[in-house]
Amino acid sequence: MNKALVYVISDSVGETAELVVKAAASQFNHSDVEMRRVPYVEDKETLDEVVTLAQESNAILAFTLVVPEMRNYLLKIASEANVQVIDIIGPMINHMKDAIGKTPRHEPGLVHKLDEDYFRRVEAIEFAVKYDDGRDPRGILLADIVLIGVSRTSKTPLSQYLAHKRLKVANVPIVPEVDPPEELFKVPPNKCFALKISPEKLNDIRKERLIALGLNAEASYANMERIKEELEYFNKLVNKMNCQVIDVSNKAVEETANLILSIYQGKRFN
Repeated sequence: MNKALVYVISDSVGETAELVVKAAASQFNHSDVEMRRVPYVEDKETLDEVVTLAQESNAILAFTLVVPEMRNYLLKIASEANVQVIDIIGPMINHMKDAIGKTPRHEPGLVHKLDEDYFRRVEAIEFAVKYDDGRDPRGILLADIVLIGVSRTSKTPLSQYLAHKRLKVANVPIVPEVDPPEELFKVPPNKCFALKISPEKLNDIRKERLIALGLNAEASYANMERIKEELEYFNKLVNKMNCQVIDVSNKAVEETANLILSIYQGKRFN
């Protein structure tokens, strides 16, 4: 019984070519096909070596090389050596080039950069959910950014918005009757943002929230004296922590998030 040997060649990890070869191999018995991956190919000498090996063992070459010079060189030497070669990604790139009317970037590994970006975003979103509203103070020291504020200062939507920017955000509600977690005082000031709001604006927001929930808008939650008490406590804590303060009274979530992002990145890279 014949057995196929396939060299999987790539200028990146080689997963794309390997998946295609595995899909084809699945149509046969597992023992009928042997794969050998040759990743991160950057020079013609490596291609020469692989073609020589393929010629000696009557192997097939399957490759994903996005740099035209390397792709064309492999096709040329494989043809001269009478070695079977399959260009997995080249024809698709060429068809897309014609359809889109743009020159491709010809940069190896871009799909994995996209994957890494996606997974970092998902990780940040999961982090924001896990450490939302002070649920677990351990997240405070693990976060890229920590938000503090009284109830209804948009801590949760801000956390989610920043998570989509791949930042791990923990937020902590500030309530006079509850001592803030010890971890909060260990956070570097450049990572902590206090969300300030005017008593009048907070009063309006809380009243609307109570009405939306079908509750009495005159409840203590929206009482002006109670609000002033909370904000006074909040201000004392902020002064003690020496963290950055952002007034969210008349800002949309996106505006506040972009301001936080700008400040954070500026202090991080300066």
